[in-house]
Amino acid sequence: MPIIKSAKKAMRRSVVLNKRNTEFKLRMKMAIKKFIKATIKGEPTTQEELTLIYKYVDKCAKVGVIKKKTAARKKSRVARLFTAKKD
Repeated sequence: MPIIKSAKKAMRRSVVLNKRNTEFKLRMKMAIKKFIKATIKGEPTTQEELTLIYKYVDKCAKVGVIKKKTAARKKSRVARLFTAKKD
């Protein structure tokens, strides 16, 4: 357990940030998985679903949960899957 006041605050803050980061990451992962499963099954996917995934991925990159190029890679792969199933 931390003894110094600033260390106590840092510990509290790390718990809060860890929870926030986990929620962002989980939301992004679940949206991507849902989209991929729907696409593989042949269910129709809309542009709104793709936009929602972009929103979640961009938010994760903005707050530092994932890196910028990782976000770009995830968005690219989802977009490629979306256009492939559309054709």
